[in-house]
Amino acid sequence: MLAVKKPTSSYLNLFNSLRHHGFSVQRQRAHSSPPAQTTLAKTNNFVANCNSQITRYGRIGNIAGAESLFHGMPEKSVVTYTAMLSAYANSSKIISARKLFEEMPQRTVTTWNAMITAYVKNMNRVDGVEEAFRLFLRMPVRNAVSYSVMVMGLVNSGKFDYAEKLYSSTPLGWRDPFCSNLLMNGYLKIGRLDEAVRIFDGMVEKNVVSWSSMVDGFCKRGRVDEAREFFDLMEETKNEFTWCSMVDGYMKVGRFEDGFRLFLRMRREGEVGIEPTILTVIFESCGRIGRFREGCQVHGLLSRLGFEYDVFLANSIIAMYSRFGFVNEARILFDMTSEKDVVSWNSLLYGYVQTGMLEEANELFKKMDSKDSVSWTTLITGFSNRGMTGKCADLFSKMPRPDDVAWTALISAFVYNEEYEEAIRRFNQMILNGIRPNPLTLSSLLSASASLASLSLGLQIHDFVIKMVMEHDLSIQNSLVSMYSKCGSVEDAYKIFKSITKPNTVSFNSMITGFAHNGYGEEALDLFSQLVDGGLNPTEVTFLGVLSACTHAGFVEEGRHYFKSMRTFFELEPGLDHYACMVDLLGRAGLLDEALNLIETMPVEPHAGVWGALLGASRTHMHLDLAKLAAQKIFQLEPNNATPYVVMSDIYGITGKRRDEEEMRVSKRLRGIKKSPGCSWITVKDKVRLFLSGDKSHVNFEEIKTILGTIIHDMKHLDFNDLDCQPH
Repeated sequence: MLAVKKPTSSYLNLFNSLRHHGFSVQRQRAHSSPPAQTTLAKTNNFVANCNSQITRYGRIGNIAGAESLFHGMPEKSVVTYTAMLSAYANSSKIISARKLFEEMPQRTVTTWNAMITAYVKNMNRVDGVEEAFRLFLRMPVRNAVSYSVMVMGLVNSGKFDYAEKLYSSTPLGWRDPFCSNLLMNGYLKIGRLDEAVRIFDGMVEKNVVSWSSMVDGFCKRGRVDEAREFFDLMEETKNEFTWCSMVDGYMKVGRFEDGFRLFLRMRREGEVGIEPTILTVIFESCGRIGRFREGCQVHGLLSRLGFEYDVFLANSIIAMYSRFGFVNEARILFDMTSEKDVVSWNSLLYGYVQTGMLEEANELFKKMDSKDSVSWTTLITGFSNRGMTGKCADLFSKMPRPDDVAWTALISAFVYNEEYEEAIRRFNQMILNGIRPNPLTLSSLLSASASLASLSLGLQIHDFVIKMVMEHDLSIQNSLVSMYSKCGSVEDAYKIFKSITKPNTVSFNSMITGFAHNGYGEEALDLFSQLVDGGLNPTEVTFLGVLSACTHAGFVEEGRHYFKSMRTFFELEPGLDHYACMVDLLGRAGLLDEALNLIETMPVEPHAGVWGALLGASRTHMHLDLAKLAAQKIFQLEPNNATPYVVMSDIYGITGKRRDEEEMRVSKRLRGIKKSPGCSWITVKDKVRLFLSGDKSHVNFEEIKTILGTIIHDMKHLDFNDLDCQPH
């Protein structure tokens, strides 16, 4: 009979330690002495239990508990050391992990992998990838996990070439989908699609993640047709992520019909259920591009199915209805949503602001427990739309920590309301407060420069753009093109345009409009051809520029062609401003009957701008009857518009109808209608000085008047005879 030793004090300590850490431990009765094998098995079981508890402590970050248990163990296995090492790694205690690694009496491939993984996961705290690779090279034996972890580390640190070399040296049998997908996804994230395809094609085994990653990667780069090829060839069953990526890809590039058809096919085939993620994509897309019918159709479907909304899905529907202007419907869903976050509140707030319900927006804003930058800037925009810049400034002053978005909203409010000097002053404050402007801030200031036609101010902002290293930002480049064009510096505008790597439709629109307004008609039309040949779709704004170019250059036939092509080739419905351009073009060419016929056949009621174009043409060609008709229409549409009174007075005066001329002037005076005074401005010491005709409000008016009179007198003596300026 074998003699079995009683438990030593070390094992008694182990019993106590296990009890302390939550284990249920029963000691053997004294008279039942088990065989030696049983004692060994129980000891191993205790060690295994300790290892499991150390692992649990490591996962929840309880390093003190893990260390207490680890140091209290009289015997430790390799697994024990590995568990403790992993616990250190999970808490970013890399030095402690490495020290323990070096102290280990023996190591297995699992231990080496754990240490390498520790460095890879904490590569931002230490020279993780380099040290991991040094350990990888020291490994006596490697397995598939060793290669996968090391490839992951190299990919995450951006060392793709090294990662691919290591991947290529991995034995074929160990190139499992996980390792291959790691490298492939790394290439996809940085846009190296060709390399991703090479890895994909070389994979021994592809899984649903492999196919879905290729679909998603190509969609994110806008290459949806190639993504669709992967989608259709997919050998695995498509999951929700695959369908969502493909639908979202179509939506992001403006191919709503393709995306929506695919969504309907997904529901019809029933491979996956309708999930909140793809529904959020649908609702956001419907709201963004105004697809009201489809959005309501899907929402109705969810209501019939009794679908439960999470907060993200509810937010997307609230935002959709808000964008459509159906704020009451948005409010109903908002009130029904039990768990609201700041996005829920902001979506409804945006709806109120968009529909001009500023009082309701303000009340909602006051009820918000938590506000972010979007909340504040949305309401600032609402006040701005009403011209209430004082309210904008007051609201801004109450913000706890205004960021660049808030500053931009305030500056844009002043620019929108033509308070350019205040916009510039606020921009200077922003810089002094250490807030870095974003591209929208500078674009807004460039818009102010363009509105003032102040090239000097525009040049200053352009210099600032260069200092901020933002000259290659597309939105700023487009704003620079517009600014230089409106300031008359077309060559500089075109130079900026040519420097744009990938001009978009807005870029072309800005340059076409710039050419048109500065008399470069042929150049504008050539640029339009480049836009179409480059695969971009012209917009309504594009055609306004093109028709304006035809008008200024007298290209009647070309104007007719482009106007007609809006419907026939580009499926764009001409708006009122397009009709006004055509009436102006025909009128300048003396084709007044054709211009009138165009007005009479318009599918919508013409606005004052259309009749104003006909009135101007009638004035040029002295067609009294048409002038009367056009003026009468403007009187009805805009009773306080002084232009028809002035034009008709001129026509009556030129044609010798003095009584009619006087009646027109009397009628204008009796109605209290005043022509907007002529104005000009200059910038002196960063301040915009405005000059209005007839303005006598300046405190030094008499002194200014005297000096101006002296200047005119001196100029006449210097043979400046063509002077019609008078001090008013």
